[in-house]
Amino acid sequence: MNQYLFLVRSVLNPQAMENVQLLVEKAVKDTENNPMFTEDKPWEVRIDNGYPNVIYDPEEKIYKCFYTLIIEDKDSWMVSREERASRNYNPRPDRVTGFAYAESKDGIHWEKPNLHRVSWNGNSDNNLLFKYAHGTGVMLDLHETDPGRRYKMVTKIDYPIEEQHMAVSYSPNGIDWEKPTPWPKYNPPADSHNLPFWNEKENCYMLLSRIWRDGVRITTISRSDDFLNWSKPQECIRGQGFENQIYAMPAFKWGNCYIGLASMFHEGDRDAENFDTVDLELTYAEDPLKFDFVAVGQHVIDRGNGKYPDGEFDCGCIYASPAVFSPDGDMWIYYMGGNGQHTNFRESSLGRAKWKKDKFAALTPRKNEKDSVIATSRMCVLGNTLELLADHMEGVADADLEVEVAPNWSELAIEGFSFSDSKVTENGDKLKIEFTGHSLEELKDQKVVFKIRFKGYKLWAINGDIKAAEHRLFEGLI
Repeated sequence: MNQYLFLVRSVLNPQAMENVQLLVEKAVKDTENNPMFTEDKPWEVRIDNGYPNVIYDPEEKIYKCFYTLIIEDKDSWMVSREERASRNYNPRPDRVTGFAYAESKDGIHWEKPNLHRVSWNGNSDNNLLFKYAHGTGVMLDLHETDPGRRYKMVTKIDYPIEEQHMAVSYSPNGIDWEKPTPWPKYNPPADSHNLPFWNEKENCYMLLSRIWRDGVRITTISRSDDFLNWSKPQECIRGQGFENQIYAMPAFKWGNCYIGLASMFHEGDRDAENFDTVDLELTYAEDPLKFDFVAVGQHVIDRGNGKYPDGEFDCGCIYASPAVFSPDGDMWIYYMGGNGQHTNFRESSLGRAKWKKDKFAALTPRKNEKDSVIATSRMCVLGNTLELLADHMEGVADADLEVEVAPNWSELAIEGFSFSDSKVTENGDKLKIEFTGHSLEELKDQKVVFKIRFKGYKLWAINGDIKAAEHRLFEGLI
């Protein structure tokens, strides 16, 4: 059975849509436990964006958090909160970055073990894995057959004022890493979260990173067959002007698409309320070479209340890790929240928010008193099962939903498969669709569209013995 999320535009035919809007579902913050750890070690001079990589290792049954931080910074070191509130931060070019590790048995209570890997101020009793590593991304490679390379990283080796280069490394456990190996070719700026992942369809590794173009930050994608030799980064998404730039965008595979978590940096207007802050927005891709926004300006996780120095721990900036699943099946977004403006003084802490599987964005009515209508792109019928993933809208008393099947969105329904023939059976958030006196098996191997007329529901996805056949527009090359 295949599933198609309604946040993916190619699933729908916009000519047929009436009275619908796409709304991002916000993840719910774990207010009972947030924040989970903060800058409480002397070498955590400034966690800054953190670029967290939170992974649950099913073999070790432990959560691991890998994060970037600044371990030497003359303008932050030993500066009190009171002084920070009274002046602006001056980011110096001689700042030194590092890469650190924390772990947790339950995903809530975190420890920063002494790893004895890096000397800081003459002492190696710390949780640092590397010095001079910037924007490091880590993946647990479940496809790897070499146990010594279960964990993989891509990082920017950054020697202040001297030289920088891209590098990779490998580890059996995320703690014992090989000496980083420089990329043989290409040296992009990559001064942000460099997130590697496995592309099952293309049978290769891919890397989300960042460069600068046209005076703004843009997100890039690279590919590699061996994790060492990477292709030249190419643009896969950008924001809107100066005011909404993508600073970092980790992503994860979900069904037949990718879900991205874009940290949107706001500059360009010092009078704007959100100036120099970072919000989290939702993106998606069917092919990671081209991401797009789900709903511009809608946030996956809202920043906290207040402003520096008295605001909530995440009132200024949010930088996310790819989604993590706990052993009980819950879906979490871990993130570094900062309590101040991006370029000013701030302290960063790890938090998390719970997200509902498959329920990332929903089609909902613009006006609740009117019927809403959508039609899918053409799909091939493979069998008899057809379901909608849907929930009743809160505060709306009357709910109704009908489905019909037609050769195209603008044509009449196939006989026996009209709105009046449809029968809907609810089982929680699953709406089973059947047709009185007929079976979808009768239409097997035919290309059809499913028209849905509804009121009082929010629609997340269509599931069933169906397969996307074609969109309304030809997107290839002759």
